[in-house]
Amino acid sequence: MSHPQQFSLARSISWLANQPYLLLGVTALCWAGNAIVGRMAAGHIAPVTLSFLRWSLAFLIILPFAWNHLRRDWLAIRGRLGVMTVLAITGIGAFNTLQYWALEHTQALNTLLLQSAAPLVVAVWSLALFGIRLTLAQAGGVLLSLAGVLVILLQGDLTALANVAFNKGDLIFTVALVIFGFYSVLSLKRPDIHGLSFVAFTFGVGAACLIPLFICELFTRPLMQFNAANLMTLAYVALFPSTLAYLCFNRGVQLIGANRAAPFFHVVPVFGTVMSIAFLGEHPQAFHFVGFALVLTGVFVASRKPFS
Repeated sequence: MSHPQQFSLARSISWLANQPYLLLGVTALCWAGNAIVGRMAAGHIAPVTLSFLRWSLAFLIILPFAWNHLRRDWLAIRGRLGVMTVLAITGIGAFNTLQYWALEHTQALNTLLLQSAAPLVVAVWSLALFGIRLTLAQAGGVLLSLAGVLVILLQGDLTALANVAFNKGDLIFTVALVIFGFYSVLSLKRPDIHGLSFVAFTFGVGAACLIPLFICELFTRPLMQFNAANLMTLAYVALFPSTLAYLCFNRGVQLIGANRAAPFFHVVPVFGTVMSIAFLGEHPQAFHFVGFALVLTGVFVASRKPFS
């Protein structure tokens, strides 16, 4: 006989699992923290090492919860093993390693500007792979939220855009965004399996595909020091932007589709700005509020269910 508390918890989890906007908001918050932590880790933990340890730890965290689901879903996974492996290599192994590598060579402003193009990348992949076009509302919402991000990043001064210098890190990050856009859209072809099965498989295979690069990096880059700061970095990236964020993101895309989910990428730099105000002592200014309003309005417009 189940306890009332267990029933209440199961009902709460079931409710949460069907709230795509809340799930994608949590994803954006976690990924904003990942960008900040990734920049702080640059120079202390080599990019492949950080990515490999992140996903290996995330796999070990999720495996006990996912094991029974994996056993039940294994036949379905085998039926689409090619798609599942490509998803693991692109969305887990390649994207995050390139992101951390880029953060060694570029500044925060550049990565945030580039990340704002993610919904457009997703739209291109949706069209290329499945012939799915943006609706007028989605296109308008994407452009509106992009304008809001630019207002925040350029501090209300559009002439500052001319002073942004792009470099090697920006090219790497652009490649990473193209890869993640592909992952976002292709994830719609995943087999109909439990969310825990999906993340456990992709985390494990994604980490495994990094092993040759990890071994190579051990011989070519300084070894990571086992100090408190580095261990806290690993704990954070394994728990929040990996385990929690990918569970939320994958479920959100499954519920509303890649095009409607993509505008939430614009919320990542907004959360990053809020974090810099909260943790770095920066003071909010008028352009922050204007930008936030534009971003949230654009996300609302673009992510609404189209009218029949």
